[in-house]
Amino acid sequence: MIYRPAYIDKIMAYTDTPFVKILTGVRRCGKSTILKMIMEKLRAEKNIEEKQIVSYRFDSMEYEDMTAKQMYEELKGKLCEGKKTYYFLDEMQEIQGWERVVNSLLSDYDVDLYVTGSNSRMMSSEISTYLTGRYVAFRIYTLSFEEYLTFKKQYTAVGDIRSELAEYIRLGGFPAVHLQDYSREEVYTIVKDIYNSTIFSDIVRRNQIRKIDQLERVVKYTFNNVGNTFSAKSISDYLKSEKRKVDNETVYGYLEKLEKAYLLHRCSRYDLRGKEILKTQEKFYLADTALRYCVLGYNADTLAAALENVVYLELCRRGYQVYIGKMGTHEIDFAAVRQNEKLYIQVTQQINSEQTEKREYERLLEIHDNYPKYVLRTDEFAGGNYEGIKTMHAADFLLSKEF
Repeated sequence: MIYRPAYIDKIMAYTDTPFVKILTGVRRCGKSTILKMIMEKLRAEKNIEEKQIVSYRFDSMEYEDMTAKQMYEELKGKLCEGKKTYYFLDEMQEIQGWERVVNSLLSDYDVDLYVTGSNSRMMSSEISTYLTGRYVAFRIYTLSFEEYLTFKKQYTAVGDIRSELAEYIRLGGFPAVHLQDYSREEVYTIVKDIYNSTIFSDIVRRNQIRKIDQLERVVKYTFNNVGNTFSAKSISDYLKSEKRKVDNETVYGYLEKLEKAYLLHRCSRYDLRGKEILKTQEKFYLADTALRYCVLGYNADTLAAALENVVYLELCRRGYQVYIGKMGTHEIDFAAVRQNEKLYIQVTQQINSEQTEKREYERLLEIHDNYPKYVLRTDEFAGGNYEGIKTMHAADFLLSKEF
């Protein structure tokens, strides 16, 4: 197992506190492994005995028909008499009413609870009812660029980081594909399996969707339009042009289910002048860039959108609320907010004309505040600042500690 301190250290700061630690994220992003790492650290650093650590994985067929009451009795039977019990409960969303079980254990016994799930039902109103003020949520993402480099160093030499960025964008960050030197074909086979299991287990089966072909067409449209603003009506009109009639509400429903399975991230537009979130023409980004390529095939023309996707995810990893910035008729790729911090970013694969350069910089110059502004690119350039706007290679930005 390769240590992921960005998550482990944050989660372990809450060890032995009266909060349930809830880890959520897309399938195979590393939640289960993070639980194992925490167990190891408890044994090694806190001298927790083996009998105090209780681990379950509830997506096993062994627990397929388990009720909340049965779960409670099962877990209660594993309590360590006279000492705190540490419970690690993986894929809890599979058990209806798990929130009540966790709440009861927390209320009645000396326990420390760690829970994971691959569906945002984990963060539903049920949690608000049973666990208000008693849980801390951690969103787990696929590997960051920095983590990708750490993983790769374990089995091969790492090249120039700018070349590595191109490879990272193409192969994505699912930990499973970076445990050894897989070919691209093998990587996409692994990621396609993750995609299929998410679609059919977390969306089709759970929501009893019958028109699977309709869902897959919405998925392909969305994946093909990463980084573009569109609406449910845009998708509905496109499908109608293909002689596939789907109403707007059905499309909205599919998009919501894809979000709940953490395959998609919705990015709203924010009016920087009016200071309000706009409810039309949003963008969607993928949980991982490799999802697009495993479903639609690789196309070099999509690299600019994939780069934007990578920057979006990095901002989310670092705790920013990310929006598309709207300034009159212009848009800023990202306006990111974290408590009292804010930054603005334009992402471009390359600037090959004065017209492109003017477009990228002038939009940022229209914002009259003192928060950091960046233009990120992947081509060769002189660097430096342009009237206070910092130009950086995207690889350097992703590895930077300054934001």
